[in-house]
Amino acid sequence: MLRAFLIYLSQADWARRIVMRFSLARRTALRFVAGETLDEALAAVADLNAAGMLVTLDLLGEHTHNAEVATQATDRICETLDAIAASHANSTLSIKLTQIGLKLDPDLCAANLQRIVETAQRHGNFVRIDMEDSPVTDITLDLLRRMRDQGFNNVGAVIQSYLYRSDEDVAALLKEGIRIRMVKGAYMEPQDVAYPKKEDVDASFDRLTAAMLEASLGWSADAPPGAGWPPLAAVGSHDEARIDFAKATAADLGLPKSAVEIQMLYGIRRELQSQLVAEGYPVRIYVPFGTEWYPYFMRRLAERPANLWFFLSNLFRS
Repeated sequence: MLRAFLIYLSQADWARRIVMRFSLARRTALRFVAGETLDEALAAVADLNAAGMLVTLDLLGEHTHNAEVATQATDRICETLDAIAASHANSTLSIKLTQIGLKLDPDLCAANLQRIVETAQRHGNFVRIDMEDSPVTDITLDLLRRMRDQGFNNVGAVIQSYLYRSDEDVAALLKEGIRIRMVKGAYMEPQDVAYPKKEDVDASFDRLTAAMLEASLGWSADAPPGAGWPPLAAVGSHDEARIDFAKATAADLGLPKSAVEIQMLYGIRRELQSQLVAEGYPVRIYVPFGTEWYPYFMRRLAERPANLWFFLSNLFRS
C-alpha cells in the first residue's frame, strides 16, 4: 500500500510542487542523483571510472507535455553524448521515450530517437531505451525495432520481470540479437498485467536471466572494437540473490565473467558495487542527473523503506 501511494505521488503534479520546495528533498535526492548539471554528472562518471566501474548516464525527465520541450530534451541528450565523447568517459546513455515525445506523437518521438541514436553512432556509443509502465511497452519495443530496421545496432532494451508478457518479449529480442537489461520493475501495475507477489517476480527474473545467458553462448557482439558496449545479458538489480543466481548460471554455462554485466543505481549498495568489481565482474552504474529529479526520487523511496524513513525523519527534524 505504501509503495503504491509513493508511486502515485511520483506522477502527481501537486505533490511534485510541494516536495520540490523543500531543500531537504533536493539534498536527499542527491544521494541518488549525480547533480543537476552535466558537469556534475561527468565528474561523477570520472570518479566511478577511476574505481573500475562503467556508467550509463540518464538525463532525468519523463512524460513531456509539449513538442518544444521534447525537442529541447533531445538537444540536451545529444549534447550529453557529445560531452561523453569529448571527455573520453566510459559511459553509455539511457533514455525514457516519454521524455522525447512518446505520449505526444510516436512519429515525433521516433524522429527525436533517431537523432539520439545517430549522435551515439557517430561517437561509437550505445543507447539503452528504459522501459516505463505497461501502457507504453508495445510502442517502446516497436520504436526500438524501427531503429534497428534503419541500421542502428547501437540500441538496446530493458525488460521488467514482473510483467507476464516478458517471457515472450525476451525470447523475441534474443532471437533478434538485441542487448537486454533485466530489471524487476518500478511501476504499479494491475494484477492482470504483472505478478503481484515478490517471489513470482524473483522467479521470473531468474528464469529470464538464465535465458539471456544461454543465448550468450552462441552470440557474437556487433559492437565496434573497444566500444565498451554492454554484453547481451545485463542484470539490473541490488538483490544479492538475483546477482548470485546470474553469476552461478554464467559459471555453470562456462561463460566468462564479462558475459554478465551487473547494473546498479548510483548511490545504492556502493559496497556491493566495489565488491563485484574486485571479483572481476563488469559493473555499470546508472547515473541520473538533471533538475527533473522528483519522479525518480519518489520511485527510489518506494523501492526501499529505509530511504523513506531517512527522508521523513530529517524532514521533521528540520
